[in-house]
Amino acid sequence: MPDESPAGNGASAHDTLTSRSPDRDESGWRTPTVPAKSGSREREPAAPPEPPPDCGRCPRLVAFRKRNRECFPDFYNAAVPSFGDPHARLLIVGLAPGLKGANRTGRPFTGDYAGEILYHALIDAGLAQGEYLARADDGLVLHDVMITNAVRCVPPENRPSPAEIARCRPYLRSRIESLPQLRAILALGRIAHDSVVASLGGVRARHPFTHGGAHRFDGLVLIDSYHCSRYNMNTGRLTKSMFAEVLTQAIARARA
Repeated sequence: MPDESPAGNGASAHDTLTSRSPDRDESGWRTPTVPAKSGSREREPAAPPEPPPDCGRCPRLVAFRKRNRECFPDFYNAAVPSFGDPHARLLIVGLAPGLKGANRTGRPFTGDYAGEILYHALIDAGLAQGEYLARADDGLVLHDVMITNAVRCVPPENRPSPAEIARCRPYLRSRIESLPQLRAILALGRIAHDSVVASLGGVRARHPFTHGGAHRFDGLVLIDSYHCSRYNMNTGRLTKSMFAEVLTQAIARARA
């Protein structure tokens, strides 16, 4: 998974409350309001929760996919679908597939360093059953949790552009809306946090990323964590105990 250096370094938890309201992302794309359950507000036609494998929304990512299919014909090389329990109360959102991680295996966070941290933490927390073997056919089963990414296709140099994040956001929004029992979202890194906030109609300036921070959105709670990337773990920005603590916090919110 891409390494991230989040802008916020505060480690204390905080709660912020918002009503869902329109926002604009970095590319100027207007995020439609997520309607209340009454459905009284207008919005753009919904995207499906998962993009097609050969999604063509982002020309740069399409070109990169084609090159990867030539260089790595045995890789998955397609938009990586979400993985987990369709009745999950907790959704974990990362940034994007890693070239030789999820882009190779076809499952989020599978085959790279971040996956070693994430999946073993889920096993320890009782949310995953089986053995994580860093491949999509290892038989691992998730309970009450689903994992997805803000951007579903692998970006060059592990860096999606603001426009690419915006183009993929309708899938994230639909993924959130499609989980009928969803209560909490754990965002791994600032970019995932920002995309979730925009998907929920929040104003990012009112919901700054901080590790351990909590943000409430009309029945959902967004929890922030530093990304469990090799860089963050090696530099000590994030430790296994810190990650376990924030995961425990997210689980408690999901079950509240």
